[in-house]
Amino acid sequence: MVAEGIALAVAALAALAEFIHARRIRRVAFLAFGPTGRPSAWTRLAAPLHVLALTAATWGLVTLLLLPPQVFRSQQERPPGEQHLVVLLDVSPSMLLKDAGPTGKQSRRQRAGDLLRSFFRRVDIDQYKVTLIAVYNGAMPVVVDTRDPDVVDNILDDLPMHFAFDPGKTKLLEGLKLAAETARPWKPRSTIVLLLSDGDTVPSTGMPRMPVSVRATLVVGVGDTRKGAYIDGTLSRQDQSTLRQIAIRLGGEYHNGNEKHIPSDLVLQVAQGGGKSERRPWKRREYALLAVALGSAVLAGLPLILAWAGATPFRRIGPVRSEKPAPSQRPARKAELPVAAEPNVV
Repeated sequence: MVAEGIALAVAALAALAEFIHARRIRRVAFLAFGPTGRPSAWTRLAAPLHVLALTAATWGLVTLLLLPPQVFRSQQERPPGEQHLVVLLDVSPSMLLKDAGPTGKQSRRQRAGDLLRSFFRRVDIDQYKVTLIAVYNGAMPVVVDTRDPDVVDNILDDLPMHFAFDPGKTKLLEGLKLAAETARPWKPRSTIVLLLSDGDTVPSTGMPRMPVSVRATLVVGVGDTRKGAYIDGTLSRQDQSTLRQIAIRLGGEYHNGNEKHIPSDLVLQVAQGGGKSERRPWKRREYALLAVALGSAVLAGLPLILAWAGATPFRRIGPVRSEKPAPSQRPARKAELPVAAEPNVV
């Protein structure tokens, strides 16, 4: 209530000042506004606007002064150590097939590496601790909480990690379970889970539930979705329906990255929390900032507008002309005859 009291006092003083100012203006009205002695009709709003602007700016400034200070930080500008990125990389032998990329001549593994490097560049990877989990017929952490992107980059260069697993079918759910367990102790909404794969057969049950530390999940598919390639006598191609189903069940997003990189708006959406915009309700601080902005704008702009368009438009005060005709227009005087001098009489 302190801010409201001070604002009301300022409003009363401003109204009194405007009243005194209006009385003084009447004395010099013709000098200020021309022959009519009246300003433009809209200037009747100038005094109320001035009072309201002073009141709003005062209330906003006093409110901000009394409120405790608060630092507003962008969702992408978090201090280092608060954000984590968990990368689930499919390292099954099918990822070595060369049917990916815009030309269709890259291996799926190389295409996944290009997509991941592009993602790193656009999310400012220096702010993240990166954890890389290899997935085949099981899941195995390769790097945990590294800040060096070069370590991850070296792993992406066709490192034959599938030899670390026993031959079998790809089990993406095992990787998702390990990602959930790894991210569980971290801070809420501090983790992004990124899955790169060419697909898998996912059962209808058993999908792990991500902990509160995971704020976004992105599933990126690689490999040709139509033609595909053969491995061990079996046609292998990107299973879009399965990958999209995984993304939906995890509450995340799916992108076909075989030919196009992840769109920048999708990267921003994931970095900010999976597309769920957190709009804060306006509170006293936000209204105070708005009052200061509007009040200051009116106080700064009103004098300029009054000087430019305050008087009656298209009225100019010209020089006062004399009613006497010009010398050239005056009638000529009649010639006066000389009067003869009278003779002196002695």
